[in-house]
Amino acid sequence: MRRDLIPEQYANELALLHDQLPAMPFDLVRSIIEAEFGLPLTKLFSEFSEAPLGAASIAQVHKATTLDGRVVAVKVQRPNLNLVISKDIALLTHLISLGEMLMPQLRSLELHRVVNEFALSLQREIDFTHEARSILIFRAAMSECPELWVPDVLNSYSRGAVLTMTFSEGERIDLYAQKHPEKMPEAMNSLLRLMLKTIFENGLFHADPHPGNVFVLPDGRLALLDFGNTGELDEPMRESLAYLLEAVIAGDARAASEAYLEMALSSDEVDRAALQMDMKAALYEIRRSDLNAISIGATFEALTQAGTRNRVRNPNEFVLLTRAVLIMESMIEQLAPNHDYIASFREQISRLTTLHFSKQRIADKTTRLARELERLMLGAPSDTRRILRRVAEGNLGRLPRLESMGERLSRNLERLAGAIAYAALVISGSMLLLTAEGDWHHTLGEIMIGVGIFGMAITGIGVLRSRHTR
Repeated sequence: MRRDLIPEQYANELALLHDQLPAMPFDLVRSIIEAEFGLPLTKLFSEFSEAPLGAASIAQVHKATTLDGRVVAVKVQRPNLNLVISKDIALLTHLISLGEMLMPQLRSLELHRVVNEFALSLQREIDFTHEARSILIFRAAMSECPELWVPDVLNSYSRGAVLTMTFSEGERIDLYAQKHPEKMPEAMNSLLRLMLKTIFENGLFHADPHPGNVFVLPDGRLALLDFGNTGELDEPMRESLAYLLEAVIAGDARAASEAYLEMALSSDEVDRAALQMDMKAALYEIRRSDLNAISIGATFEALTQAGTRNRVRNPNEFVLLTRAVLIMESMIEQLAPNHDYIASFREQISRLTTLHFSKQRIADKTTRLARELERLMLGAPSDTRRILRRVAEGNLGRLPRLESMGERLSRNLERLAGAIAYAALVISGSMLLLTAEGDWHHTLGEIMIGVGIFGMAITGIGVLRSRHTR
């Protein structure tokens, strides 16, 4: 897909890996299916095409008809993949160790962790149970995207190394684009809309959206296939990613750096000053260039490289997402080279921002915040006393005035927790006042603001009295 990095003839040859690898013999396919179900193939399907629809590195797909007349696509996994993967990973690990011994500077890249993530990704890809679950999640997300289609899973025909899905005729999108180039901009918009929707609303994304996995159906809809390679993002990372995208599109280098650091797994070894300088350099082109020419994937890639140089552990999910975005952008460049997809990014980010501040989402987040504040307020004093007691009774010996210090620290924590809770009431009340709803929403908002301001005033008076006493 990265035809900007490798010669055209190499890219054409590597593109065969999508679905045109040498196929397994049909006798082997038959034996795998029969071994998984314990039945002859003729007892499972009334028809089964010996020629595969496509053959890739993990599996190949055959068209078949079930005994009750349903036309399906049967995905059959190649044998001994666990052994092949383990040998490949062992070889890569050995080469990395050898490379680090010859060039110690390679250790800063944490290549062992990269290989471990690669191994986990391959293990997920050969787990058809994981793929079936991903298909169901994507199908649920597709209910609001009628222009896109995802196959359904036939559980009774899926087991172990066999995954059976509903079948639909279609043509690879790159072949379809040669005949209908005028339809590609809208097709790319649909794929982009699906990617952003599933990322921010479902926490899941297709990590391998190359042309071999995207088809155009006879009715014009797009079909997304092969969900073996997917990524998952938890809610905190999704929120940080939303801020990062907004900052990249707006060309705000400082905000983009802060959002990236919220996602990253930093350590005490990180040189934050150097990291900030590298971040500014990585985003410099965004500030000075035409925003329509921005590559979101290349920007993400530059951020991960800057973080790696400064010992920031990039989250595996973010690295996988960067790869997916780069593949998507490469496909857009090939199939719709003049399409301004950044405008589509802005449109979708704007929609997701509106969704992010919906009344229901605010209510849910306020409830979670209240619960966390309650836990903090109830647990902080006892936790502080317990920690200080252990320090006092440990190898350091009993420190002077340690108990009084503990009491004072405990009171300060109580005040801090109270102040946070009161501030949350003011913020939540303000949000209620900003809603279009009237009546009890505004009344409740005014009460919350009043209680919050009164509580903060009491807390401030308590702090001033404590200082005066000391």
